[in-house]
Amino acid sequence: MFSSDTTLGIFLTSQCCIGVIGNSLIFLSSLYTFSVQHYLKKPIDSIFMHLTMVNILAIVFLLIPDIASSFGIRHFLSDAGCKAVLYIYRVTRGLSICTTSILSTFQAITISPSNSTWAWLKPKLSTWTPLFFIFSWLINMLIYIEIIKSVIAKTNATLAGHGYYHAYCQNRNFGKQNKGLFLSVILTRDLIFVALMLSTSLYMVNFLYRHYKRAKQIHIRSLSSQSSPETRATWIILLLVSCFVFFYWLSNFVTLYGFYTPEKIPRLEQVNAILSSSYPTICPFLLMRNNKNILHFTSSLSVLRITHFQRSNI
Repeated sequence: MFSSDTTLGIFLTSQCCIGVIGNSLIFLSSLYTFSVQHYLKKPIDSIFMHLTMVNILAIVFLLIPDIASSFGIRHFLSDAGCKAVLYIYRVTRGLSICTTSILSTFQAITISPSNSTWAWLKPKLSTWTPLFFIFSWLINMLIYIEIIKSVIAKTNATLAGHGYYHAYCQNRNFGKQNKGLFLSVILTRDLIFVALMLSTSLYMVNFLYRHYKRAKQIHIRSLSSQSSPETRATWIILLLVSCFVFFYWLSNFVTLYGFYTPEKIPRLEQVNAILSSSYPTICPFLLMRNNKNILHFTSSLSVLRITHFQRSNI
């Protein structure tokens, strides 16, 4: 019978493997399209590549320390290790917010009609997207420099008061530093990108609803029963945004509770790791539903499996 820590470690390991494999499939599929299938290349593929790369980094640097802690490994990270691991994880988590927001905005502009106020942005999307990536990297790398200054490996002293607590890391002056400005900057960034994400999502929902009503009124069954690739992609991105918002704010609530509660709960950090890694783990499997290369690959595997099964029964 496994202990609770071992069971949690197995669960986190499974989540890490599933998330890394899923995101790697989408990343390699998009890379294959860019390098080989030029005729299928779309500007949105670069966003998928960036999002899945960020997801892989976030999953690895978030879950590996918690997996090590669950299996009873002590002194896994030094001061330098804490600074590097937490800095990379926080930067990639911030990039996940920015990239999902860019993805939602990109799709909203793509499906907008030619007479809309956003139509003039369509030709500029392929040029502006890399600039948004550069801006996102710079702003997140600058914001989280504070982590490099303030995080150290956890000491043996009993921790009490406000402060960041991790399986192997903590604030340098635990309970004595005022992080109000740092948290305010992060909250401002989150509100800006989440507001952009939600506003573009509402626009897409409204667009799809009007499209459905128009198709229903003119009784064109081919439009109402068979959705276009753009419509399917829009619904998947809306589902992706909904998933992100749910897990992101739930994780933020747990993080703030753990930061400000006087008595630290070690298990709370591991629960937060599961919540924080849920979106990057689920994300690629939502994207697979509209990825032709992945669907073709899985259908080929199904055909091979059926053929092998039939031959074995002969």
